[in-house]
Formats: sequence, C-alpha cells, structure tokens
Amino acid sequence: MAGAQFVYLASQSPRRRQLLEQIGVRQAPLVADADEDVEALEATRAGELPARYVERVTRAKLRAAIARHARRGLAPAPIVCADTAVALGTTILGKPADADDAARTLALLAGRTHRVLTAVAVAAHGRSRLLVNVSRVRFVAIASERIARYVASGEPFGKAGAYAIQSAAAAWIERIDGSYTGIMGLPLHETAVLLEWAGVTVRP
Repeated sequence: MAGAQFVYLASQSPRRRQLLEQIGVRQAPLVADADEDVEALEATRAGELPARYVERVTRAKLRAAIARHARRGLAPAPIVCADTAVALGTTILGKPADADDAARTLALLAGRTHRVLTAVAVAAHGRSRLLVNVSRVRFVAIASERIARYVASGEPFGKAGAYAIQSAAAAWIERIDGSYTGIMGLPLHETAVLLEWAGVTVRP
C-alpha cells in the first residue's frame, strides 16, 4: 500500500497524540461530535471479561469514527482508535466517578498486581485490524494519606484505574511486565504493526 501522509486519531487523549508523534506519525483529530455519547460506548456489561470488554469498546469506537469520517466528508486516511482498561482479576476498574471512588480504586490496587489492557484498532482501505496489549503492574502498599493527596491533585479523574503511569503515581509502581506505552494508553509496538499494515511510514 502507498505510504499515508497522516492518520486520523479518534481520541482526545494528549498522551496518544504524543505517542504517535514519538514514532513520527502525523495526525489529525477525529473526535466525537457534541451529540455523540462516547461514554455510553465505554459502559461495562455484567459478566464481561476485561479482554472482551476492551476489544468490544475499541471496535465500537472505530465504527463510530468511520461513520464520523464519512459524515464529515473528510479526505481518506487511516483511522486510529484505542481503549484502555485496568483489571484486578476479572473486575474492570474504570474511570472514577468521584473522589471517593478514586480512593477506593487505588486502595484496591495497593500492594497488588493488576493488568492494563489496551486495544488499538486501525481502519484503512475499507478494512480494519485490532491488536491488544496486556501488561502487568505491581503497586507497593500505599498509605491512605498518600492516596488522599493523589486524589486531591485531580490526577485520577478521567483515567482508567484512577491513575496515570506518567504521573506521581509512578512512585508506587514496584514492577512492570509489559509495555510502558501500552499502560499510557497506546502500545507503540502494536500500533506500529497496524500502521505499517495500513501503509503508514513509522519512524525509525
């Protein structure tokens, strides 16, 4: 396939934009319209396993992005979507609803190993592909007052599992088995594989 000059990124995440820039991929935003209910796409279903959840949500986001692209009459280019889930066993720990929820989530993660699953999907030339990265993260025990300070900083909000690896919460991470960029929200190895399939030039 001919090399694409840019991709559409169907995400508002500044981290995903930065990660694409890290591998030399230019992007244009393809974010939801005001009347689109993106949060509804991320709703969990009873009994749904984390891997199935993150794949389903990412495919749903990609379908919505493809429809958005067509509706806006935009120039053709590959479309990139991703979704991240934090799981403790089979329990999905989503974005915290409020400060109490964030504190409860972090207390659950303290002293334990959890999984971070990030699915990335790319649509190009009328086809699509999806890959999932699974990483394991071990938190040290965390005193309740440290959790309270982190919650008060506002950092947990809008983050699956109520933390961001590139924030002060990194001080709690004892061990990582997997992809740092996957934990950030866009696993660059899997993303590069999909972009190269779509004809996008990736650096280096």
